[in-house]
Amino acid sequence: MRRTSIMLVAISALAFAAGAARAAETAEPAAPSPDGPPQIVVAASTQDMLGTATTSSEGVITRQEIERRPAYRVGQYLEAIPGLSVTSHSGEGKANQYLLRGFNLDHGTDFATFVDGMPVNQRTHAHGQGYTDLNFLMPELFGGIAFTKGPYFAAVGDFAAVGSARLSLVDSLRPMLSLSAGTVGDRRVFAGGSVALRGGTTLLAAGEYFHLDGPWDNPDNLRRFNGVMRLSHGTAEDGWSATAMAYSGRWNATTDQPLRAVEQGLIGRFGSLDPSDGGISQRLSLSLHYARPLSSADQLTAEVYGVRQRLTLWSNFTHYLDDPVNGDQHAQNDRRWIAGGRLALAHRFATGGIEQTLTIGIDGRFDAIRVDLAHTRRRVLLSTDRDDQVTEASFGAYAEHKAQWRPWLRSVLGLRVDRFQVVDQDLVRAVRGHEHAALWQPKGSIILGPWARTEFYVSAGRGFHSNDGRAGLVTADDGSTSLVRPPLLVGATSVEAGVRSNLVHQLTLAATVFQIDFASELTYSADAGQTEAGRPSRRRGLELSAQYRPLPWLELNSNLAFSHARYRDGDPATRFIEDAPGFIGAAGVLIDNLGRWSGALTWRRLGPHPLTDDNSQRSPGYGEVNLSAGYQLTQRVNLRADIYNLFGSRDDAADYYYVSRLPGEPTAGVAGISAHPLEPRSLRVTLMATL
Repeated sequence: MRRTSIMLVAISALAFAAGAARAAETAEPAAPSPDGPPQIVVAASTQDMLGTATTSSEGVITRQEIERRPAYRVGQYLEAIPGLSVTSHSGEGKANQYLLRGFNLDHGTDFATFVDGMPVNQRTHAHGQGYTDLNFLMPELFGGIAFTKGPYFAAVGDFAAVGSARLSLVDSLRPMLSLSAGTVGDRRVFAGGSVALRGGTTLLAAGEYFHLDGPWDNPDNLRRFNGVMRLSHGTAEDGWSATAMAYSGRWNATTDQPLRAVEQGLIGRFGSLDPSDGGISQRLSLSLHYARPLSSADQLTAEVYGVRQRLTLWSNFTHYLDDPVNGDQHAQNDRRWIAGGRLALAHRFATGGIEQTLTIGIDGRFDAIRVDLAHTRRRVLLSTDRDDQVTEASFGAYAEHKAQWRPWLRSVLGLRVDRFQVVDQDLVRAVRGHEHAALWQPKGSIILGPWARTEFYVSAGRGFHSNDGRAGLVTADDGSTSLVRPPLLVGATSVEAGVRSNLVHQLTLAATVFQIDFASELTYSADAGQTEAGRPSRRRGLELSAQYRPLPWLELNSNLAFSHARYRDGDPATRFIEDAPGFIGAAGVLIDNLGRWSGALTWRRLGPHPLTDDNSQRSPGYGEVNLSAGYQLTQRVNLRADIYNLFGSRDDAADYYYVSRLPGEPTAGVAGISAHPLEPRSLRVTLMATL
């Protein structure tokens, strides 16, 4: 609470200083320094969606916000999305953990992420359904983030029931070199730029090397390489682009550790009971985007992509519970080819003076997957527990109709159908399975206004996530085991209502209430080290968002999200959903072009939440304040300092409650909290030069 108060005082002080600065500017405008940088008016961190939004909870994050936001890891740039928390519980090379609208989305389930039109979420993945690894991205290439919440948008299908994000890439980049170093063994080199070719085509190339040890007793020793080449011509509405991306990463990992091991002195707070945990990841991709107006009323958009991805994770969560001699480390191996694309045609027309747009689209995706689970000791293979060859194909078709019925009345109606087919060859048990499923998803929104720069929204719709295509090994009460395949597609139904207002000059406010029901909740299993299909669930919540720009160089923003999550079946005493946060909050100050200065101060908070379904074990959550300050040394050279965890919070970034066993403990193990601490205060300094 004390840290929160300090943060609020700091924001208030900056706001007061902003007011004083405004008065000074009114009295006597400051003359620009003859040798200083050009004065550029700050752009808003989010685009004004009034008059174009389908819901009060969707939005677009500008490149401006991304450039100024202090982010310890690349996935945390997504925290610019109101109500989204991004954290880590095991190694920096691994996919992050995402939380939104009362959901612990694990590594990405129910939050669909796209980069340059390519879906990032992985189906039937070794470490969790919807696995979303963003380590192949370089922040300098972000063009912006368009995000949605809820299943109200016909153009997105699998994994988008809770939310989605589309990250765009820039077509051009001023040639630049960036060097970074920090206090936790972090070092980074980035170089990139673009050149204009003949005929209006632009070639962009960029690459990075990043190393990070972190605060861990067993250093992460993350080594990450990224490279991008992009050809582009024209605009996003009338042009094309072709992008090749390559990524390779290796790291050690300190997973969540039993708190009793720290209390007994077996390891320190940043220690690990199995220092051989870690991972290797590789990704290659090629994506093509094409857009063309066929006439003044018709717009064609096409996207095609291909991805080759490999991942091995070594993890030991239960330690000596299953194998008292060798330990419980297992290797999760995932190798896959992905190919797919999307085609959409939008037609604008008017009937009886009513402006309308009809969009018809199709999309398809094919995954060829080899996924296995092996028992290992210090990364050495002992036995193979599961080995599957899976092919998974999906096809989706949708139609969306938008109409401006009156100056104060708009509607968006959509219908989507998805069909999935999975073939699973269990190579260990010599069992072959086949499954297919289809799901219809009606969607609709009504928008009233604007009146006095204020709009009201009501939305309802159905969405879904796909489940792991492999059959699970289930043990019956009599001790017998069998392979049981979960439902391939799990439906979700949601409604929400909200308001968005720009009534006060330079102030944007939004409020949304929502409810979302899932037919089956995906929950985390420590034994399997991944998510598993579980009970039906319901969440209700309220989201509040504000953004204020009192000065051209200053922005204040705040996002508060409250939720109530419960299972909808079984004993009321066990209705609490594990790891479902009841509160996610963020607030910040963004400063740009204040003379030579720029920077940001951000506060992020994940509230208390249950760790067990009877609410007998709870997590206090965590809070953190990050600071960024930049100074323009010359017109071409910028110096920047980022301080993470400014007030030295000793909270845990992630915690769980499950059974594990330490040496000498009973063979049945001990149920207890396992936690992954928040990184301590650290400093990262970046020197960037442009040509």
